[in-house]
Amino acid sequence: MTINIEKTPRVGCGALIQDANNRILLVKRRRAPEAGCWGFPGGKVDFGETVEDAICREIMEELGISIALNGLAHLVNYIDLDENQHWLAPVYKATISKGIPSIMEPHALSELAWYSLDELPGNLTEATRQTLK
Repeated sequence: MTINIEKTPRVGCGALIQDANNRILLVKRRRAPEAGCWGFPGGKVDFGETVEDAICREIMEELGISIALNGLAHLVNYIDLDENQHWLAPVYKATISKGIPSIMEPHALSELAWYSLDELPGNLTEATRQTLK
């Protein structure tokens, strides 16, 4: 049996980071998929890496902060056949344990901001919409 790697779902991960005022931290994406949209920070799970380790690594790489994970918030199923995208992405609830978020990967992210749940931007990523539903 031959597996077509291009037709295999990818594994992503994300963090729903909340502060003491119940605001969530969102980042604005520069790259596809969903360039120009606001969403949870995160990225790809590397081979041999646990999802939890991947989330912590990605958040450190993207935002320069350490986080504490507080359980699974949602398992995102993102399928866009027109764009040849199929992702499974666990999103974990998290809080910042060390540092102040700043954009460490300006080629991937253009902005970051804290939002209350009743004042979210309109252009959210599909993963963010699914998780907050």
